[in-house]
Amino acid sequence: MAGNNIVVVFDFDKTIIDVDSDNWVIDELGFTDLFNELLPTMPWNSVMDKMMMEIHAQGKTIEDISAVLRKIPIHPRIIPAIKEARALGCELRILSDANMFFIEVILENLGLKDCFSEINTNPGFVDEEGRLRISPYVDFNHCSHGCPNPCPPNMCKGVILQRIQASLGAGKIIIYLGDGIGDYCSSLKLDEKDYLMPRKDFPVWNLICENTMLIKAKIQEWADGEDFERVLLQIINKILSREKEVAELLSGDYNKLQTLSMAAQENLIPVLSVTQ
Repeated sequence: MAGNNIVVVFDFDKTIIDVDSDNWVIDELGFTDLFNELLPTMPWNSVMDKMMMEIHAQGKTIEDISAVLRKIPIHPRIIPAIKEARALGCELRILSDANMFFIEVILENLGLKDCFSEINTNPGFVDEEGRLRISPYVDFNHCSHGCPNPCPPNMCKGVILQRIQASLGAGKIIIYLGDGIGDYCSSLKLDEKDYLMPRKDFPVWNLICENTMLIKAKIQEWADGEDFERVLLQIINKILSREKEVAELLSGDYNKLQTLSMAAQENLIPVLSVTQ
């Protein structure tokens, strides 16, 4: 495939979908007040796990949660943009502080699940009692990811992105899209050859604008779904065009060298045999 040197890494909430998936489920199921009461008392990830247990205790089922997730808002240009990026040969991954259950239900409903080779997020699973449980990506009660940047205690996206980078072959180019504070650390890990697509006027954009010199990647912002599609596909096609030009140049140089080599061989002075 043409774009197999490109890896696109997406945040999920407010990047692929228009809202925060945690807030969407809590609000749609009518548990906003309890959520707001608990939030000052424990980390967000822990609040969500407790909320899922309370939702189950109040008679809500996994299907109720899934039905709400299937109604989540998304800009109409996001789906075709992701499908086109995949069709162009790019590898697509997700790096999100949401949870696996929410993301998989949403992607399945949108027909996008098969587009992604990897989803890095907090574990989410249904236990034997039919309750949705949400665990932290990093168990911060027992260890810390140790990042000095403004990452949540359960996940440092910079550490995860470095693992992704280490797993890729030489010459791979990363395009990273995100909106939140947690996306700042991963933005700092990108190389000069990479591209960063922060969502304009969102927290990650504001942090980046405080000192753009800290970012090595090329920065191209986006504001909405139309920008998302336009900017992402422009970057991909720019990379592909450049790779094609380099390939044609190398191919031309190789053919030229072959021609010169054949000409040189044809013009060699024949070796005379000496009669004894």
